[in-house]
Amino acid sequence: MKIDRSDAKILDLLQKDARKTNQELADTIGMSASPCWRRVKRLEDDQIIRGYGVLLDRKKIGLGVMVFIRVSIDSHSELEAKKFEEQVSQLDNVVACYSIGGDADFLLQVVSPDLDTYAEFSMSIIRRLPGIKEMQSMFVLKEIKPFLSFPVQVNQ
Repeated sequence: MKIDRSDAKILDLLQKDARKTNQELADTIGMSASPCWRRVKRLEDDQIIRGYGVLLDRKKIGLGVMVFIRVSIDSHSELEAKKFEEQVSQLDNVVACYSIGGDADFLLQVVSPDLDTYAEFSMSIIRRLPGIKEMQSMFVLKEIKPFLSFPVQVNQ
C-alpha cells in the first residue's frame, strides 16, 4: 500500500499519542474530519494500524530488570523451530521474540522484577524450552532509546 504525506503524518501522530481525537488529528495535519477519519479507517482496514496501546514505565510496575537472550536451538527443522516459537509465545515475561540470522537462532526480550526472579525464570523455564542448545543472557544496564515508534516513510 502506498503511504502519502497525510498518511505518514497520521501514523506518526497516532504513534506518539493514540488518544488523539479524529478532530485533533485533522486539525494538526490540516484536513477536515471526515477525510481524516476515512484515512485512519483505511489504515486500520489494511492492517497498517494493527491496534492501539499504552506505553508503560516498566520499572514503576515492578519490572526492574530487562534482558536480551540469544538462543540457539539443536535442530533447524521447521517442526523444532515451530515448537520453540509456540512455547515462547506463551511466556508473559518474554515481551518480544525474533527469529534472527547469524550465530544464534532467536533473540528474546525478557522483563523481570529482579535478578533472582530472572535467574529462576531463565533456568527453570527458558532453559527447558524444546530444543535449546545454547543461550546467552545480555542484561540491559541503561535504556538509551527504548522503542516508541517506527519511522514512517512516504512511498508515493
